[in-house]
Amino acid sequence: MTIAKWLTIATTAAFIGAAPGAQAAEGKSNGKTFNTKQKGEIRRLVRDYLIKHPEVIVEAMQEYRRRQTQQREQRAQAAIKDNRLALLQDKHSVVAGNPKGNVTIVEFFDYRCGYCKAVKPQLDKVLKKDRNIRVVYKEFPILGPVSTYASRAAIASRKQGDDMYRKYHDALMVARQLSPAIVMTIAKRVGLDTDKLAKDMNDPSVTEVIRLNHALAQRLGIRGTPAFVIGNEMVPGAIGTAQFAAKVEAARAACKKAKATVC
Repeated sequence: MTIAKWLTIATTAAFIGAAPGAQAAEGKSNGKTFNTKQKGEIRRLVRDYLIKHPEVIVEAMQEYRRRQTQQREQRAQAAIKDNRLALLQDKHSVVAGNPKGNVTIVEFFDYRCGYCKAVKPQLDKVLKKDRNIRVVYKEFPILGPVSTYASRAAIASRKQGDDMYRKYHDALMVARQLSPAIVMTIAKRVGLDTDKLAKDMNDPSVTEVIRLNHALAQRLGIRGTPAFVIGNEMVPGAIGTAQFAAKVEAARAACKKAKATVC
């Protein structure tokens, strides 16, 4: 239902004493059916009222958006709860920071995402200051074939050790431009065996990791990058150091209160 239609029904209901979206939408009140002339008069009254009180439209739009935001947050929290193990303890995802940290930041990212690159220094500052945070990396290529190629290379690099993955991840994330050739050049620079990497990129398990991450993102309603899950909160987009720190502390407090073992 559009905002305009909802507003018209709600305001009409105010005039005739019916519940918005119920009998008012059908032109009825308390079982009485309005004739065409009466319906026209009600519409005229509504129109005149809105013209005289345009602030009602603004207030209604604000309330509509508030409810939409609240519903999205509720759906996100439910999805996070339902997928907590896939978020926090997925064997296919590399953990950075402190693997034994008492609070987790899950990051969905794309190596060609400018905002992902911009937020990385902010996250690094938080990890340097707070040594009790673990970070779970979720490869989520959504910006085309080069993004997918870079993610496949990063995932395949795990066959040469998670430490190599973390080093490779950092190098790919700070690269200003990426192409298949640049992806391989960076791999060689960080010390990866590029012949093995090229072979391992074709392993079906690499495709499966990307598929699982996309499926998880869909369940969580994630459509863009970067996207973070911190505690029970979904945090879309790039945020600053102070925001990271505040959300981490809130998640840590909630985890402690709930006596949770997986945070």
